[in-house]
Amino acid sequence: MTKKMPSYQGTLRSHSLNVPKCIYDCSGILIFGRRIKSLVFSTDVAIIKNINTDAVIAVYPFTPQPIISQAIISCSDVPVFVGVGGGLTGGERAVRLAEAAENQGAFGVVLNAPIDPSIITMIKERVEIPVIATIVSENQNIDERISAGADILNVAASVGTPALVAHIREKYPDIPIIATGGPTEETIEKTIKAGANAITYTPPSNGEVFAETMRKYRQRYQK
Repeated sequence: MTKKMPSYQGTLRSHSLNVPKCIYDCSGILIFGRRIKSLVFSTDVAIIKNINTDAVIAVYPFTPQPIISQAIISCSDVPVFVGVGGGLTGGERAVRLAEAAENQGAFGVVLNAPIDPSIITMIKERVEIPVIATIVSENQNIDERISAGADILNVAASVGTPALVAHIREKYPDIPIIATGGPTEETIEKTIKAGANAITYTPPSNGEVFAETMRKYRQRYQK
């Protein structure tokens, strides 16, 4: 018997973003009692506040700053996974950023691909929240990152993500995997079938959403 899920949709909040429904075909990852299947890849607080995702993955191409993670965590209705470096930012600074993120209420910390595995071990000694190691190629030493204490792998290999997920899943059948889903439902489904437990979704930008709204407004006044 198919279960019917009751729903409620307000008027003012009906104009919001939705993650692709196919994401919910994945198993999810249970973290502190919450099942995480979808993660939005964004640091835009307006997007974060208006999308029906399970969690936020807040990584960005600048030196991580606690004030940025605090702003995102404070406005988010769902768990936030915070980037704490690993590329330009490493060593003891990444460890301190991880501690700060946990104290701010982050659900986990994300480390960039170049991180030295020894830093993963140092972070694991200081925080209880999961440490997520980013994997961009099968040529990375994945063994070292897992042995160092990485709890979850974050696979981000562009169009090669499904193949990399499949490679990791074959060798590590039990490691939790978050993976970028790509631009279409087809690429998301392919990534899930390859073995991803959760999917990162990149939403349209604030500018793109607003451009569509403005287009509709202009149509009202066309003669």
